[in-house]
Amino acid sequence: MTSVFVGKTRVPCTVLQLDQVQVVANKTREGHGYWAVQIGAGARQGRNVTSPMLGYYEAKGIAPKADLAEFKVLNEEGLLPVGVQILPDWFQKGQYVDVRGKSRGQGFAGGMKRHGFSGQGASHGNSKNHRTIGTTGPSQGSGSRVMPGKKMPGRMGNEWVTVQNLKVMMVDNELGTVLVSGPIAGPKGRVVRIQDAKKRKAPAQPHREKALKELNERHPDAVENLQAAREKHLEMKEKRQTAPLDL
Repeated sequence: MTSVFVGKTRVPCTVLQLDQVQVVANKTREGHGYWAVQIGAGARQGRNVTSPMLGYYEAKGIAPKADLAEFKVLNEEGLLPVGVQILPDWFQKGQYVDVRGKSRGQGFAGGMKRHGFSGQGASHGNSKNHRTIGTTGPSQGSGSRVMPGKKMPGRMGNEWVTVQNLKVMMVDNELGTVLVSGPIAGPKGRVVRIQDAKKRKAPAQPHREKALKELNERHPDAVENLQAAREKHLEMKEKRQTAPLDL
């Protein structure tokens, strides 16, 4: 984390980097039952990608991505051209966003650490039983069984956590970073998902129109490139199917 000054007020911030964020696919209500944009980030070596996924990326003319995520949109107007790269200025300075990520994994933890139990007495006959949670399956009411959802020892952390209503303090296209106020879940280097806040107003209509216009201007031939990639994919697929097998 870092901090910035707003006037004389010091605001703690988290630096988020957009690493080769591209639109990989669009999900439509006719084909998939809902509207969504599939986004890919990072890069992955081809040898670490399965053959079906290699063909999936090949048909779109995009290098394999390290992570994929979907963001639902209201209708067809929210879809974006496949292959375009999203830069930090897609977000407006001053708007509010929700950041979703996986919390830091703590491993197997007991009831006191995982759920905040106070523990048992330290003396008066208590022998080596100070941090245990006590009985879990009473004979009355539940039928001598442990009810689902009982707070017990188990894996702690590594769960999806959404921090809502974080303010965008700064965007930088050259560094590819978005600065948001406050902390987020997870350790350094963890992949997170950032989107417009659900409980706040969306960015102003002029900014949305301007961001979409700049996105299309940066990639004027996105539709042609996608069609060329699909044709090349079909050609390569036919060659692979007709190629002789090496025994």
